[in-house]
Amino acid sequence: MKKQAPSKPEIALMEPFPGLTLDVIHVPRNAAEFAAAADAITAAGIVGFDTESKPTFAVGETSDGPHVVQFALPDRAYLFQPHRTEGLPALMALLSSHQIIKVGFGLRSDNGHILKKFGIRFGGVVDLNTVFSMQGYQKEMGVRNAVGLVFKQRFAKSKKVTTTDWSQRELSPQQMLYAANDAYAALKVFESLKLARADLPIMGQTQTDTTSD
Repeated sequence: MKKQAPSKPEIALMEPFPGLTLDVIHVPRNAAEFAAAADAITAAGIVGFDTESKPTFAVGETSDGPHVVQFALPDRAYLFQPHRTEGLPALMALLSSHQIIKVGFGLRSDNGHILKKFGIRFGGVVDLNTVFSMQGYQKEMGVRNAVGLVFKQRFAKSKKVTTTDWSQRELSPQQMLYAANDAYAALKVFESLKLARADLPIMGQTQTDTTSD
C-alpha cells in the first residue's frame, strides 16, 4: 500500500511555510551580478531549482520558455531571466553542470524545455517526486504535499501569479516571491531528507555514474 501525503483539508489547517523574503531574492542584471550569482550557486553545490514560463492559452500555441530560471540557496535565491543575454553563458554553465546538484519537483519536463531553448543537456538533476516515489509515496508528490508532510506547514501557491506573464522584462514582487520560494521550498524539503549525495537518483545517470563526477 502506497504511503499517503496529507490531504488538502489537512494542509489547509497547517501553519504557513516561512519562505524567503524579497530582500534576499536577487535578479541579476549585469555581468558582475551574473558572475557573483554563478559563484554563489557553484559554491553551494546543491541548490533548489525550478523554472517558470509564460502560459499558453491558444490551441496549438507552444511556449518558448523557460522565461525565469530559479536557483535557491539556504538563505537566498537567484532568478535568472534568459532575455538578459549577458547572463546566458553563466546560466547555461549552471544548467549543464553535473557538479551542481539541482533539486526540485517535476523537473523531468524541464529537461526538454531546456534542450529546446538553450541547446544544452540539463545536468545534475534530482526530481524529488522520484525520491518520494522510491520511499513509497504517491508518484507525483509535489512541493505543496511535501512541505505538508515534512514540515507540517502549508505552502501557498497562487494560481493568479502562476498564470502571469513570466516573459516580461521586469518581474513583479509577487512573481519574485512565487518563483524563489518554489525553489527554496524544494531545497528545504531535500535538506530534511538527509540523503547522501552518492545515493541521489540523478536523472540520466546510473547509480555508479553519480559518484564519478
